[in-house]
Amino acid sequence: CAVPGYLLFGDSALDRASAAVQKNKSLKIAVVGTTSSTLPGPDGSNVAYPARLEAALKRRLPGVSTTVVTYAKPRQTAAEMAQILKKLALDEKPNLVIWQTGTFDALRGIDPEEFRTNVAKGVETLQAAGADVILVNMQYSPRTESMIAVSGYADNMRWIAREREVPLFDRLAIMRHWNDIGAMDLYAATKDVGLAKKVHDCIGRALASLIIDAAQLEALETKAQ
Repeated sequence: CAVPGYLLFGDSALDRASAAVQKNKSLKIAVVGTTSSTLPGPDGSNVAYPARLEAALKRRLPGVSTTVVTYAKPRQTAAEMAQILKKLALDEKPNLVIWQTGTFDALRGIDPEEFRTNVAKGVETLQAAGADVILVNMQYSPRTESMIAVSGYADNMRWIAREREVPLFDRLAIMRHWNDIGAMDLYAATKDVGLAKKVHDCIGRALASLIIDAAQLEALETKAQ
């Protein structure tokens, strides 16, 4: 699960999440995305990355009441997801929204500039509603990288993250790194449930590290140890 720091950490802070933890000892996170944030089967919700993220944060920040809720719907573009973000933020009042997007826009061939506009508007909506945001880009698949042009969408998400000063969890680059160093053979088996569980567990743990770093919660983690 090791991830080089240059792929995981940045300069963008999660100030709202930090304030919630410091003042209330609580952290509510909403994960918004498509089915790549879920896994099939009766225990799928327990082994998918949102649940693994919650488990990792609870383990590393035992004095903090941490809740992660998932809003996943298949085959959604960024524009379609953006339409629910304001209501979600106002109804659920999460301190942090992890927004995973880009894959279906690439599959549909949505204009990358239109995609960029929709993601930027969604981030602005969430920030105006009082939530921090982490953007999560698409998964890496060596089987499909030559068939689906994702680079333009990934580049636009990086630009939005810089412009809006929000962290980007570069799932595309992180999974490519795991594949390249031989930690995971992402080409070998597209329906390997064991591999899928490992990927999700590693993503959840990496996201926890990003959140602890960006919200400057290292001191709480040190106390817990």
